[in-house]
Amino acid sequence: MRQVMQRVCLLTLIVCAAASSVFAADAKRSYVSGNFFMELDGVKCGFIRGIAGGGIAAEVISEPAGPSYFIKKHIGQPIYLPFTVDVGFSMTRSTYDWIRQMWSMNLQRRNCAITSLDFNLTPKVTMQYSNCLLTEVTIPACDGASKEPAYMSFTIAPELARQVTPAQTNSKAYGEFGKNEQKMWLPSNFVLQIDGLDCTKVNKIDSFTVKWGAITDDIGDARDYLKTPGKLDFPNLKITLADVTADTWRKWFDEFVVKGINDEIKEKNGALLLLPPNGDRTKPLCTIILHNLGIYKLEREKAQAGADQIKRVTAELYCERMEFLYGPNTIADSGDASKDPVVAMRPADR
Repeated sequence: MRQVMQRVCLLTLIVCAAASSVFAADAKRSYVSGNFFMELDGVKCGFIRGIAGGGIAAEVISEPAGPSYFIKKHIGQPIYLPFTVDVGFSMTRSTYDWIRQMWSMNLQRRNCAITSLDFNLTPKVTMQYSNCLLTEVTIPACDGASKEPAYMSFTIAPELARQVTPAQTNSKAYGEFGKNEQKMWLPSNFVLQIDGLDCTKVNKIDSFTVKWGAITDDIGDARDYLKTPGKLDFPNLKITLADVTADTWRKWFDEFVVKGINDEIKEKNGALLLLPPNGDRTKPLCTIILHNLGIYKLEREKAQAGADQIKRVTAELYCERMEFLYGPNTIADSGDASKDPVVAMRPADR
């Protein structure tokens, strides 16, 4: 009888141990990544489409070889790596105001937090970034033939990063951000206008990136290095249009490049509108004002003899300055009513 009781107790212990291991494993269950929420200066901004980077690293320092047969190594000061986020047009206005401030050479330092959530939108991990500089903003390619949604991306350089465990709340804690959906923008929904040029058959504008470099300020007695803004660089534009509407472009190219009449008065201004899914040009998702455009290249696109395709030309322009304006009525808000970008094509006309 005693042996039977001992066996029962042993079996009970085994069952309890197995159950505890199951519960422990369940408490550490993996979750699917894909839901990320962003805050700026403690204010909720909305869900982002994706994130890359943002880790913490250290440089490996090798000491000169001494009498030993191996190289002595140790690590240096921590390095807080920049990170890139992809966003649509459903964030709060403060997110896009940060872009506008950067493009107007008014770079603002912000504190940023990115929270990873599971499929129930329960927060799991939060990365807190301090004194962040917005260093790059990429506008996706505008393409009349594209059917897939596209998103802006911008790169953020922090001075300090910390990982914390957020409070375990449910999706109601995000209020109006209870859904992780971004307002969709199709690359085919855009309008371009440049002073004196026929833009009615522009079918593509390549992706471009505005950059403001962050320079590390190496202070000897500081463990965490400071970051200082460098120079603001607005990119060149590559525009593709139908050859049938390229006469005004050829005339400008002939004067500006071939004849050398390319002083500032011959430069042009324009605007690029990213439109909502319904194509309403009076309520753009955002407007990019283009200042001091100059053409420097115009050539035919490669085409095969006998191919069934529209003959197109590609123009490349430099741009000295851009403005980023979010939401409708942005032309009036910019204080420059002379630049009316609405005299342009409908997406269906491309």
